[in-house]
Amino acid sequence: QSAIFNFQSLLTVILLLICTCAYIRSLAPSLLDKNKSGLLGIFWKCARIGERKSPYVAVCCVVMAFSILFVQ
Repeated sequence: QSAIFNFQSLLTVILLLICTCAYIRSLAPSLLDKNKSGLLGIFWKCARIGERKSPYVAVCCVVMAFSILFVQ
């Protein structure tokens, strides 16, 4: 199944997108800061979520990793 129809895969993709955008913004802030609106603004918003909610995102990543490794 694709990630759209499987809820756990969709959550995994969203978590990876948030973590990747936050990491890219930490390396090159100007890359994401110039696109705050429009379609590419999604990446800026994901980076902001990753920065501001980083403890919660980290816990979600650990829970998702545990779920993928040991539950499936």
